[in-house]
Amino acid sequence: MKPTPAELEILSVLWRFGEGTVRQVQSELEKAHPTGYTTVLKLMQIMAEKGLVVRDESERAHVYRPAVPKEATQRQLVGEMIERVFQGSAAQMVLQALSHKHASKKDVADIRRMLDDYEGGKR
Repeated sequence: MKPTPAELEILSVLWRFGEGTVRQVQSELEKAHPTGYTTVLKLMQIMAEKGLVVRDESERAHVYRPAVPKEATQRQLVGEMIERVFQGSAAQMVLQALSHKHASKKDVADIRRMLDDYEGGKR
């Protein structure tokens, strides 16, 4: 299931920390923009129903964990974007991404290494 932008924000917190309560996630989100506890609670409940997170109810404060690895979600979203926005051209997506924001030397080296792995059949 594809997460909404708000759900992706929550998943980003959970991916970073591995798990968290609603209060912990809300506290992290609050650092970027005002976010109400009940809003985060409702979103995380919906995410559990959708299978985006797993909820451990053994403690009073339920603990949530991502149900899907970050990389799998990124692959899904990038794949959809390549098809919808770039008519299936990964090259066009990469070129647009690089023209939008200056890539660091490390980013360029990582891209080169990935291309070498790709050409060498290490996908």
